[in-house]
Amino acid sequence: MNLLSRFTNGTRFRDYADFYHNFRLNVPENFNFAYDVVDEYARLEPEKRAIVWCDDLGAEHTFTFGEIKRISDKCANFFRSLGIGKGDAVLVILQRRHEYWTTLMALSKLGAVAIPATHMLMEKDIVYRLQKSGAKAVVAVNEDELCDNIRKAAARVPELKHLICVGKREGFTDLTEETEKSSDLLDVPYKEERSAEDLLLLYFTSGTTGMPKMVTLSQRYTLGHIVTARFWHNCMDDGLHFTLAETGWAKASWGKLFGQWLCGSAIFVYDFHGKFEPGDLLEHIEKYKITTFCAPPTVYRFMIKTDLSKYDLSSVKYMMTAGEALNPEIYRQIRLKTGHPIYEGFGQTETTVVCATFPEFMEIRPGSMGRPSPLYYVQLLDNEGNPVEQGETGEICIRLREPQQGLFAGYYNDPALTATVKHDGYYHLGDLAYCDSDGYFWFVGRKDDIIKSSGYRIGPFEVESALMEHPAVLECAITAVPDELRGQVVKATVVLAKGYTASDALVKELQNHVKKTTAPYKYPRIVEFVKEMPKTISGKIRRVEIRENDRKKQ
Repeated sequence: MNLLSRFTNGTRFRDYADFYHNFRLNVPENFNFAYDVVDEYARLEPEKRAIVWCDDLGAEHTFTFGEIKRISDKCANFFRSLGIGKGDAVLVILQRRHEYWTTLMALSKLGAVAIPATHMLMEKDIVYRLQKSGAKAVVAVNEDELCDNIRKAAARVPELKHLICVGKREGFTDLTEETEKSSDLLDVPYKEERSAEDLLLLYFTSGTTGMPKMVTLSQRYTLGHIVTARFWHNCMDDGLHFTLAETGWAKASWGKLFGQWLCGSAIFVYDFHGKFEPGDLLEHIEKYKITTFCAPPTVYRFMIKTDLSKYDLSSVKYMMTAGEALNPEIYRQIRLKTGHPIYEGFGQTETTVVCATFPEFMEIRPGSMGRPSPLYYVQLLDNEGNPVEQGETGEICIRLREPQQGLFAGYYNDPALTATVKHDGYYHLGDLAYCDSDGYFWFVGRKDDIIKSSGYRIGPFEVESALMEHPAVLECAITAVPDELRGQVVKATVVLAKGYTASDALVKELQNHVKKTTAPYKYPRIVEFVKEMPKTISGKIRRVEIRENDRKKQ
């Protein structure tokens, strides 16, 4: 059993056109995910699987919806005893601990606002988030460095009232103990006063070009992930979906909670620490019989370097990717080695899936973002705000309309910043793409990353895709370097695969490879070999840092 029929006008469509033009969400005015989804499953089918959780120490547990309801009610009563209620913000740093799900549902039941964050934050990062959000409490995993950073940050933010962690630690309240002691009978006035417009989540964006922004997401937003999970991930009732993401990132909302549960699919969580090992990942897919799997392109890059024939992946029905554009060569090798195509999706922290290759309706075109979700009217605009011609590059924009499903309300307490991206009737995503004659969108790059050389406009992704086809390249980033003659020239920063050594001969080989693979004028005139890429704490390559370092060298 799933709850899709309550919130949609159906899930079966003849083709993409039927899906795009006729799919509708039905959002009750008083919708609240915890009450109307989790508690409903607990009422109708309490033994239905919700989470299959395990860690790298051998612990494992399967949580039913009945258990999630009971624990979240107890947790809500504990938070309520601390004075946490509607509109209060709580910083949640729980990695892949199962307490993340019950904590979020508990806060939802109180009308409080969760701020998911990664455990990799340092003291200054935590201070920034606490001060900007006005958080009343922090709920964290029990780790020495993180808890020390939280303690130091709390000393600088007197408005913070409560430090809570999983287990016992000096200076912190024990979440596990206090939840267990609390009543499992939850009776709060907010349950009757709730609204679909109530704020549920605040996400701080990665900050690849500046300080993180606070993205506000309402209860209504969660239903937008029906498109993400049902039509892109192809999650199935009583299936087991695995998105490889830490809960501090918005990708966890895409793949570890809302849409999957609405589809009736359980969520698989592997709580691992330390360095990512593709072999461990593949063993868990085999052992737990994962049915749908989503990971960023980086993970697939590591997977193709592994002997995939050692693992039984027959339970997997669909593979997806998002987070950054997928190089066609990675797609080709995964399909060759596993028999599975990879269905690409595109979106932002501020959205649900904007474009995707929807398995039921579309053939895959490797390297394409797919076609727009029915929740959005997507238009490519030029710098003057005019629609571009077919095949021309433009900024990806979403027409604003009411009610807007699956889109952030704005940046928290910052209407001026919101107005920089929501104006003239559109939300401007800052990403560039072009659209072909069949309506497929093709990612070009971030607006700020476009290279202008000798009158040519060069998108980084196209050159990166060409380089990724060469076996010597494990990772690469294309950026611009100022040049007196050409204005800018293309630079490739490359991490080499095992067995390859940097040399002038390899530089020439890579340059010639790009010339043969794409338009010759796009080849990198500068190639720098590095041991690792500068990345955000979410794992995205910081091209801005590469450019800054190049400027310092000049």
